[in-house]
Amino acid sequence: MRNIDVIVVGAGPVGLMLAGELRLGGADVAVYDAEPAPSGESRALGFNRRAAESLGQRGVLDRIGSFRWGPMGHFGGVRFDLGMLDEDHSGVLGLSQARTEEALAGWLADLGVPVVRGREVTGLRETGDGVVVSYDSPEGPGEASAAYVVGCDGVDSTVRRLAGIAAPGWASTRGMYTAEITGAAPRPRPIGERLPGGSMVVCTPVGEGRFRVVVHDLALPANPDTETLTFTQVADAWQRLTGESLHDAEPQWLWATGNSAALAEEFRRGRVLLAGDAAHEIPPLAAWGLSAGLQDAANLGWKLAATVRGWAPEGLLDTYDAERRPVGRELIRNARAAGKIYLSGEEMDPVREVMGELLAQKDAAERAAGIVSGLGVRYELGKGEHPLLGLRMPPGRELALADGATARVGDLLRTGHGLLITTDPAHARLAEGLDDRLDVVTGAWSQEGEPALDTVLVRPDGYVAWTSPGTVDTLADTLTRWFGTAQR
Repeated sequence: MRNIDVIVVGAGPVGLMLAGELRLGGADVAVYDAEPAPSGESRALGFNRRAAESLGQRGVLDRIGSFRWGPMGHFGGVRFDLGMLDEDHSGVLGLSQARTEEALAGWLADLGVPVVRGREVTGLRETGDGVVVSYDSPEGPGEASAAYVVGCDGVDSTVRRLAGIAAPGWASTRGMYTAEITGAAPRPRPIGERLPGGSMVVCTPVGEGRFRVVVHDLALPANPDTETLTFTQVADAWQRLTGESLHDAEPQWLWATGNSAALAEEFRRGRVLLAGDAAHEIPPLAAWGLSAGLQDAANLGWKLAATVRGWAPEGLLDTYDAERRPVGRELIRNARAAGKIYLSGEEMDPVREVMGELLAQKDAAERAAGIVSGLGVRYELGKGEHPLLGLRMPPGRELALADGATARVGDLLRTGHGLLITTDPAHARLAEGLDDRLDVVTGAWSQEGEPALDTVLVRPDGYVAWTSPGTVDTLADTLTRWFGTAQR
């Protein structure tokens, strides 16, 4: 007999987000984490536009409080003006990961999802209808069973190793030091200051009297060790590169890492799945890894919940790997390219100059902004000609409802259900009996410059699966593909 539907291993932002998505979908879920308490560290400072939209669609963004949007985009340090684009691609900047985790933890508490800390997973074994998880805890060793286990436990994922999933990749070629400090006020360098020879320093204010400093120095080892890193090493490297002394500052935490990358060969093996850094190690750059992990969670949560609840159509869970693994592969390529431009020396200046000229053009800037913001992700959701098909539904768009009121698309997705927006009663009738997983809204919206929509089907993760006009497949077939059949 199973203890629970899903065990999520790892209480970072990805694991917490996934647990909330699962609970919204009706799954019984618990989060296990080896650490006795949140670390308070903020290795990622913010997230991209699409991650912010996903958090907003669940009401989590409102829990964070005040934060700053970034008005200027860059790819590998080559700036481009987001203001020239038709849609807002700006991301959240300077927001500590700890605050994001606090907001997600509050959401889970309201949903009744337990986060069990001090529980370190040591073993996995599949049974006929589930997975048995072995763990160590302050109370001693134990076991728990679940239908599925998801590893959200980082680049050195225990779950991935225990499942036997390989993650080949690219070895680190250079290291970096990071420290969060108080008691000093170095000059801000929020997107980095390039120094002769291919080194760089970054300084980001992260709160009153608190700064995050990063040292990219070719003199550092390619695989530095956080456990042996001292603040004196960080301060010495900073002074060597900038001439500024941080030695009297108070370090709040330290981190050393390289620029290695890896991609799991499978995001799902049987009843074990991977998300976030456990699935794709993306070199540290502008919180790309965190943003991608939050999107993994949004993609996987509703599909896995549908599977354990029994209404998932055949193959639904397999679309997680089919959709997200290519995104992970492309992000690693893009991050490695951006890192080469960002951290190379003067020999890359001609490339930067040409890129700057290209990114001054709207079409090129839109492509680069789509990569950085996550808004460029398009899934193969059907054949058709509507420009939104396979892209996310812009959550800020307003609907004109039948009663004359208006509603934001993002607010309508708070339930974690899919969304069928239609002015066609025949289309609404096709969704009868699916109200436990699909909300039907009578209303319409259109955007200037885009074909009008009589009907649009939006998946729970916010992606457009069907439009009328503009999609070749029938609505009936598309509803069955993503939402199964009514359980009468």
